[in-house]
Amino acid sequence: MASEETRTKTPPAVRTPVAEEPPRASTRAWTQRLLVVGIVLAAFNLRPAITSLGALLEEVRDGLGMSGSVAGLLTSVPPLCFAVFGVMAPRLARRFGPGAVVCAGMAAITAGLLIRPYAGGTAGFLAASALALMGIAVSNVLMPVIVKRWFPDRVGSMTGLYSMALALGTSTAAAITVPVTETLGGGWQPGLAIWAVLAAAAVLPWLSQVRKRDTAPAEQASARTETPAALRVTRSRTAWALAVFFGLQATAAYITMGWMAQIYRDAGVAAGTAGLLLAVTMVMGVPLAFVIPRVAARLPHQGPIVLVLGVCGLAGYAGLHFAPAGGAWVWALLLGVSNCAFPLALTMVGMRARSGAGVAQLSAFAQSTGYLISIPGPLLVGVLYQHSGGWGLPLALMAALMVPQMVVGVLAGRDRTVEDEAAR
Repeated sequence: MASEETRTKTPPAVRTPVAEEPPRASTRAWTQRLLVVGIVLAAFNLRPAITSLGALLEEVRDGLGMSGSVAGLLTSVPPLCFAVFGVMAPRLARRFGPGAVVCAGMAAITAGLLIRPYAGGTAGFLAASALALMGIAVSNVLMPVIVKRWFPDRVGSMTGLYSMALALGTSTAAAITVPVTETLGGGWQPGLAIWAVLAAAAVLPWLSQVRKRDTAPAEQASARTETPAALRVTRSRTAWALAVFFGLQATAAYITMGWMAQIYRDAGVAAGTAGLLLAVTMVMGVPLAFVIPRVAARLPHQGPIVLVLGVCGLAGYAGLHFAPAGGAWVWALLLGVSNCAFPLALTMVGMRARSGAGVAQLSAFAQSTGYLISIPGPLLVGVLYQHSGGWGLPLALMAALMVPQMVVGVLAGRDRTVEDEAAR
């Protein structure tokens, strides 16, 4: 009798966990696939707000009555917003979960892009741009965190995919903003507002993460057990080197995105061609942004990659000075290679910390500090351009900044972690 009871009770006890396990594995796999789509769409929308404006900067200046100095201020707004709002990202992620914050960020980008062309006046344009850039800022910081949390064994490949999508969005906006504007009737307002459609599409994959916000505190508690809350990345020399490297490469990138098309137009290149040249510079990041992180993740020291990218940048700036129109396509290619310092910096953020919590702190510190460093660059270029009447001094400034970028990049590429340095 006892043996019969045992036989009747045992099967349910065995079957229950077997029946429950596949849904959990299936749900996690489905979530990862959805996150891949979300990461790609989010990354695609992290730069069109900037490069679409760069392609139409002259029209926007004329339409809003901006001086060269105010236009330089406009090109400095992105790094300022990234620095101010990016530092808030880890705290928001602990409260709501990183996926929910990215979802809100995509919504902010959508609203800002839709509002700014019709805000009326320079102040309204800047305020709406700041709203979009706020969404970009928090997403910038949290992408490495999401990659580290959900794909810890594929940091290099996922960072490469994210960087490739970002470069594709950057180059696409630079290439087609002018033609799309002409198709829509020639006004710069619809040419800028159209990018809100893609940003709205990027909201959708992240909605599932908003519904999962109740699980975020448990995930964050787990992350806090991996890395002590008292970790101070400011004690790490590698963290500072990475922050300065991030800031100098951002300076070069935003000067390029904001002013490169204008450099070509001043050299006699047609507006459409100038936009294509900027697109070529940006599109170089599509294949290289996928390759460089994968290569960097396999190297113990990323310094050699830093040096190669820096030399390409110096050659590109020299070409823009001596023969901007004659070798336009070559300089665009060289500067496109140089701008791939951005995916390299993101990869090093993931490699210089051991845990997801460490990556979150390092990412927020490196990006916020770096973007603060990059603020004066585009503004100074605008001032030098207006008062010197040419591009000689601005290009000399760009070339001069490339040297310290190479130095700190080599230091940031050394094989060590911020947790170890902070502990010492």
